[in-house]
Amino acid sequence: MKNGPFSRREFIKRNSLTGLGAVLAPSVLASVPAPSLPTKPFSSSLNEPLALLGGKPIRAKQWPVWPIWKPETDEKQLLEVIRSGIWSRAGVVTEFEAQWAATVGAKRCLSVVNGTNALIAALAQFDVRGGDEVLVPAYTFIGTVAPVLATGAMPVFVDIDPETFQMDPAKLEARITPRTRAIIPVHILGLPVDMKSILAIAKKHNLVVIEDACQAHLAEINHQKVGTFGDAGCFSFQNSKNLAIGEGGAIVSNNDAFMDRCFSYHNYGNPYGTVSGVIGIGTLMQGTKLRLTEYQAAIGLALLKRLDAETTTRNENAAYLKAKISHLPGIVPYKLYDDVTRAAFHLFPFRFHQEKFKGLSRETFVKALTAEGIPCSKGYAPLNKMPYLDDAFKSKNYRKMYPKEALDFKKYVERNACPQNDRICNEEAVWLTQNMLLGTRQDMDDIANAIEKIYGQADKLLAQK
Repeated sequence: MKNGPFSRREFIKRNSLTGLGAVLAPSVLASVPAPSLPTKPFSSSLNEPLALLGGKPIRAKQWPVWPIWKPETDEKQLLEVIRSGIWSRAGVVTEFEAQWAATVGAKRCLSVVNGTNALIAALAQFDVRGGDEVLVPAYTFIGTVAPVLATGAMPVFVDIDPETFQMDPAKLEARITPRTRAIIPVHILGLPVDMKSILAIAKKHNLVVIEDACQAHLAEINHQKVGTFGDAGCFSFQNSKNLAIGEGGAIVSNNDAFMDRCFSYHNYGNPYGTVSGVIGIGTLMQGTKLRLTEYQAAIGLALLKRLDAETTTRNENAAYLKAKISHLPGIVPYKLYDDVTRAAFHLFPFRFHQEKFKGLSRETFVKALTAEGIPCSKGYAPLNKMPYLDDAFKSKNYRKMYPKEALDFKKYVERNACPQNDRICNEEAVWLTQNMLLGTRQDMDDIANAIEKIYGQADKLLAQK
């Protein structure tokens, strides 16, 4: 690829179906129909002045609104629940749990108030406590790490594979110590982790594996849903998620005794299943109140009916968009591991390389792309360096549970250095949200055209400095 503008004809030629095979993993080609690229004539909009410089944006049309609510199909059960007056946990919540377990292929499901508390409950019921260490990826949301701190354990950060944005198994074992109790692999952005490698390491060191699948509804590895590989899987149904309830979460597992403990924990520690005692003895274990409501479950049941089709649409549009932008200088889309048969695409990520994009900064690129009607963001900041960790380490409980040297924040940051994550967070990552992938092929063309337009006129943005 030349380091300068190229013609629309050359762009289409480079992204023909032949080129498509080179940028998609074989497993993706097997599960996603090969998209046909448009044959529309050259768009003069690429030569229009950049919107950031006062020109007309590539796109003025609204993106698909999220969440999607269809009153004619979605409201019947919800209205029945509201009119019944039975709003706390009852039969509709149980129905939702049964359907979610069946959907992901797990034996049991327990719904809770959110994905964060799903992780807290799971960690607590695998007896992760103060003095333990839990391995977490550096590239994730605070909702992965806050539960570790809530149990009194110490998060230990593992660097990522920049091509996939996921926890790098090759860097995992170096972080394991005698204190290590669990691993939380996160299928971040809705792209599956290399679970085969992580499970092998966990087995070798006798570690609990709790999958954070909060962004990865219906994603699959070898046709098995994520969240069902480890000892437990946790999901989120927060408003932005691919299954949106507003707030909500779930734990899934095939371990009956563990799930009974989770149920008891989410209901104050009262007896349930194998968590039983003498009649009338009362609350048996330490717990809290995490129960989902009936009307939340009714919303979840309504939207679950569309989740599979929406996931297929996201995968098809992601594959199409990836093929359209893969050969653009400085644009490197996500990579899926070879055994991934389906992703969730809660986000569509790509890496931006300033030096190959005519020296334009990521900051300016994001502003220019947004101005063209393509909303985007730079994604996460490094979680392994933030003050919330120092705040926890200064707490009375942490000072009682850990030696002073373990709580030296400066040394902690040095021990938990993740240079690949730093580069992704600070220089390279660009995100598009999942609702955009529910659009049309023309919508995907708008994204690719906007990036191409910015590349072609990057020198004009650079001249503004």
